[in-house]
Amino acid sequence: MSALLLGTILGGAPAFAQQAQPAPAAPQPAVPGAGVIRSLNVTGAQRLEPDTVRSYVKLRAGEPYTQESLDQALKDLYATELFADVQIAGADTGNIVIQVRENPVINRIVLEGNKRLKEDKIRPEIKLAPRQIFTRSKARADVARIIELYRRQGRFAATVEPKMVQLDQNRVDIVFEISEGAKSKVRKINIIGNEKYSDGRLRGEMATKEAGITKIFSSGTSYDPDRLSYDQQKLRQFYLTEGYADFRVVSAVAELTPDKRDFIITYVVEEGERYKFGDVDIDSDIRDLKPETLKYLLQMKSGDWYNAKLVEDTVDAMTETAGVLGYAFADVRPNFERDKDKRTMSVTYKVADAPRVYVERIDINGNTITRDKVIRREFRLAEGDAFNGFRVKRSRDRIQSLGFFQDKLEIEQKPGSAPDKVILEANVEEKSTGELQVSAGFSSLERFIVNLAITQRNFMGKGQELRASADYSTYSKSVNLGFTEPYLFDKNIAIGGDIFRRDYNSFNYINGNDRNTTYEQTTTGFQIRAGVPLTEYVSLALRYGLSYDDVSLDRNTFYLNGQCSPLLAGRYLCDAIGQRTTSSVGYSLSFDNLNNRLRPSAGHRILFSQDFAGLGGSVKYLRTTANARKYWGLGSGFIFSLGAEGGYIHSLEKSRGEGVDKVRLTDRFFLGEPQIRGFAIRGVGPRVQRFSYDADGNLITDQNQRVDDALGGRAYYLGRAELELPLGSGARELGLRPSLFVDAGAVFGVTRPVLTDQRTTQTIPILNSAGMAQCLQADNSITTIPNVSNGLPVCPTGNLVASTIAPFSERFLGDTPKPRVSVGFGVNWNSPFGPFRIDVAKALVKQRGDDTKLFTFNVGTQF
Repeated sequence: MSALLLGTILGGAPAFAQQAQPAPAAPQPAVPGAGVIRSLNVTGAQRLEPDTVRSYVKLRAGEPYTQESLDQALKDLYATELFADVQIAGADTGNIVIQVRENPVINRIVLEGNKRLKEDKIRPEIKLAPRQIFTRSKARADVARIIELYRRQGRFAATVEPKMVQLDQNRVDIVFEISEGAKSKVRKINIIGNEKYSDGRLRGEMATKEAGITKIFSSGTSYDPDRLSYDQQKLRQFYLTEGYADFRVVSAVAELTPDKRDFIITYVVEEGERYKFGDVDIDSDIRDLKPETLKYLLQMKSGDWYNAKLVEDTVDAMTETAGVLGYAFADVRPNFERDKDKRTMSVTYKVADAPRVYVERIDINGNTITRDKVIRREFRLAEGDAFNGFRVKRSRDRIQSLGFFQDKLEIEQKPGSAPDKVILEANVEEKSTGELQVSAGFSSLERFIVNLAITQRNFMGKGQELRASADYSTYSKSVNLGFTEPYLFDKNIAIGGDIFRRDYNSFNYINGNDRNTTYEQTTTGFQIRAGVPLTEYVSLALRYGLSYDDVSLDRNTFYLNGQCSPLLAGRYLCDAIGQRTTSSVGYSLSFDNLNNRLRPSAGHRILFSQDFAGLGGSVKYLRTTANARKYWGLGSGFIFSLGAEGGYIHSLEKSRGEGVDKVRLTDRFFLGEPQIRGFAIRGVGPRVQRFSYDADGNLITDQNQRVDDALGGRAYYLGRAELELPLGSGARELGLRPSLFVDAGAVFGVTRPVLTDQRTTQTIPILNSAGMAQCLQADNSITTIPNVSNGLPVCPTGNLVASTIAPFSERFLGDTPKPRVSVGFGVNWNSPFGPFRIDVAKALVKQRGDDTKLFTFNVGTQF
């Protein structure tokens, strides 16, 4: 297709190519004072019929005409926007000829140069469309709309030049050439009239910021007219909280610099005088709300500097208190009395009379998958109950904690059919509750990780959770199937179960960094559990679990003569091997008033658990743990939390020998990454370190040349303080949550193991199944000789088959309750391939033998 690029569309004169058969141009002679139309013909029309063209004018054959009527006919034809050019000839003879050139038909609309705004944002705003008739007015309107879109993005230097590409059959392509320009920044913010506070202090209260190197990552440096109005409100709020009740913004002007790149904003303000609170009183018309019972809600007293925010907070507190007592529509209004001479502001809180309100109906909208009963059973109010604002808030928190709906859920209160009735309306917006996760990654804990998981947290819209997962990494493998029914037979009883198989390879560090597999643990089992609420916030969970464990060591590495060698493995590892069955029953008692179980920002949770193993099986112990966490929303997106936990395991078995702890190695508590950041995995607590002797008999104490085995402990404690930092809306949508933290904890309490100090090289004969020493002959055949109790047997011929163990010394370290402390910075990311956590932490306090680590990242671990 050949096309000719013509000039701009919006020029004063038409800039279009001639038609294939253009209407002949003819001069229009002057018309005498009056005449009669003898004939009325139309030429140049292609798509339109001549009669259609004639219908747009008031000229008719046989009727008189004047110059004014001909001029009006031209205006009427142009007003149809169907024609690019119109001329009238033959006015001197009465044989009128209307010569037209039709506007072209649009073939397609092309956008060029738009990078910051994608086509799906621009095209809905364009009124011109393919197969429509082109008109200049629509083109001008589309240019204005596109420019307005860019101005909303802060790009006031953007320009749009529409062009036309002429095609055959009177068709055209419309091309909008867009020059986006740089984003318009705020170069300077001037404030005139402020005496009490500096320009910098006031600029700090504004959402708009001056562009500069220090604000290179700030989104507030772009000019936004809506933000200009918002900043005026922010200035007024600031002054009102500081006591300046007469403050006002006289004017706010934004001037575009000549290069159209930046703005200069100038505010003119009047601060006025500073006021203090005068008399503060309460006047209540509601019988159940006596003024003396509400006075504890007052956050100010006479003589304090006036603060409008305190007044607003007090109104909210009184309204909420009235709602708790059943007055859903209580009207609390502060009445002000200003004394300009004394510069005081007296406030009287007027609580207007209102009827006690009852819930007439509960409406739920927006749930297309989740069944109504799943939402209704979380309501703490039923239809017909007396309204209670606290219970409405609690209902909102419980529904939000389900995790089935988008954030910012609100339960609206609407007037019912009578003044004493209210309708509660929950407008929910469902989100995806099914997760299919197929991921591969690398973790500093587990090396390479492959994960396949399928989870449906709202199975068939019934609120049930169904899950299946398989994990594979260098050091662990697991398969897990689970199901949870939160309301059994529509009763507030939760029941669930899991079936699992886990293969775990424990490890130690050799030479500081290299990892070496020590024992292998295979666990197969199941657990069933049930839970019931005791009160609104207290619940009880019961569980029973049965598992079979097989703990083994590599026979080629740690065995001699068919037995685990304490010289090769250490006695503490030899004591851990074997098969055993654990049959345990347990319970958990919890108090939970978090406002959101998934992303809490207020409330606390306390959990106390005990598990008794010994209901059959070969393992007997009592494990007790406690965990508490509290959250505070500090405003502006900051969330502060404190957490503490601890545990103790008491063995119910008999002594297992000297230097052998009654609690088995695989049942103990371990601490390190990721529980306490800044330390390596299992890097805190009791451990045995093995150091070698050099050729001169000197012990090599270099920490980077050691074997390090963590033993765990029977007791532990852990504390954490964390501050979650707010980010912009874009980062929040990506699921990024940075935080600062302090961790402290310790694990301790294990029987001191029997240690070995071997100062010479030891050679141990390798015996056959009959306990005979073996001699290797020249032809690689084996002969046997009796073993001796002292020294080494001597082969009469051939070489003795033996194992040589280099000299070494073992040390027992880290068994102390003294705290380990670390500080750091971390980022949680709910990435498409699973939860992802990065931490940079520095160990401030450590004990001898601890292993520290500065940088860690984990896939699938959240705090």
